[in-house]
Amino acid sequence: MARVDVRPARQPAGRRVASLLTASLAIGALAAVAAPAGQGGAPRPAAAVAAATDPAGEPVGGTPGEPSPTDPTPSAPPSTLPPPETSAPAPTPTEPPEATAAPSTGAPTTTAAPPPATSPTPGADRPAPGRLGVRVTTQDVRLTEAYWSARSTTTTLRVTVTNTGEVAARMRLAYALPPGVTDAGTAGCAPAGGGDHRCGAWETAPGARFSTLLRVRVDGAAWHRMPLNGTVRVSASAPGAPGSADDREGFAVLFPPGPPVPGIALRAGEVAFDIGGNASELDVRLGNTGRVDAAGRIEVVLPPGVSVPAPPAGCAAVSATRTRCDVGTVPSGEAATLRLAVAATAEAQRAAPLAGAVVGRLDPRGGRARQVQMSFRITAAAALETSVATPAPVGSQGLIAAAGPAAFGAGGSVRQAAVALIAVSGLLVALALGLAVASLRRRLAAPGDPAPPPVPSD
Repeated sequence: MARVDVRPARQPAGRRVASLLTASLAIGALAAVAAPAGQGGAPRPAAAVAAATDPAGEPVGGTPGEPSPTDPTPSAPPSTLPPPETSAPAPTPTEPPEATAAPSTGAPTTTAAPPPATSPTPGADRPAPGRLGVRVTTQDVRLTEAYWSARSTTTTLRVTVTNTGEVAARMRLAYALPPGVTDAGTAGCAPAGGGDHRCGAWETAPGARFSTLLRVRVDGAAWHRMPLNGTVRVSASAPGAPGSADDREGFAVLFPPGPPVPGIALRAGEVAFDIGGNASELDVRLGNTGRVDAAGRIEVVLPPGVSVPAPPAGCAAVSATRTRCDVGTVPSGEAATLRLAVAATAEAQRAAPLAGAVVGRLDPRGGRARQVQMSFRITAAAALETSVATPAPVGSQGLIAAAGPAAFGAGGSVRQAAVALIAVSGLLVALALGLAVASLRRRLAAPGDPAPPPVPSD
């Protein structure tokens, strides 16, 4: 009987190669499908609309908000002049004056006109928009001794604005005046009610800096309301840049000691909070320039958010913002010195500079009491921080977006995740092809199968 050589049939190598290729292509297809889906679930950060970075709360004196449709529209930005330490010209406004708006003066000049911004094509790859930034600084309204003999005093408030961003931006300026202080006709600005004033918008190049003078009038009876504080606010925006950048700074209305009364002298130092916001000290000196001894009393009045947390011996809190101290008998020709620890909330420090007030009183034996009062300045290092635009949070709530920057780095995004998946699938495909080629080479290099033995005949 003939023997039959039965050996297991060898599976072709092509099947294994096909399996590897199929798995790799499936992974690549899933990655390609995941990329559009992830991008569709989360808008690109460049197209997001960011919220303005206003500090929390409102500073003393009120903060002007954005103009409403019923607010008056100024015809031009306020008249500008070079900053104190530079002679560079100020920017030129881009909006033409309106016939029905408030009066305006000559337009400021600019060093370089920014290129017109273009609207990006939806879905097209483009670099991230430049960062917005703005900084405003103010000087104080300082009154001289002449204030006490005038019915009102007209003076100026100097404001300096700097474009601290990376793009050309449109600046808008607004300011709030405290009670007893009114605008004296600042060109390019118009009242908006409640002490608020708004000025026209103008373009500024990155790094541009300029100053303007706001004309204000202080009423002859305003000293009864001290301390007086106001606020200046500047907003920067640019086409193609998300959100806006805002900065604000307070200003103090500082009164000299008075009304002038013979026989008494009063001086108060400045309060300055460091970057840590730690408590500072206020020094007050009450002098007796009369001929007889007198009992002395000092009263400190602070703006909201600023207080004396632990009054020393002889002092007591009359209210949340008022502390009264008895300094004892002040001999003729001498002075009493009072030192108080003063604290401030973070909101009050951001609103600085602010003003406080001290009231000095002397009660001589057998004579009339004498009293004067004055303002002092409150500053804080926290108010010097530059404000920039912060985009609003964007992204999908899916798995890739949930991984966030920890998975994809500080600038991680859905697009980067998709690229990473596609790259991994490409490596798998290359590996599969390499294995297939190696398998084929081994098969071709192997010796041929030996011929089957002859079958013996019967």
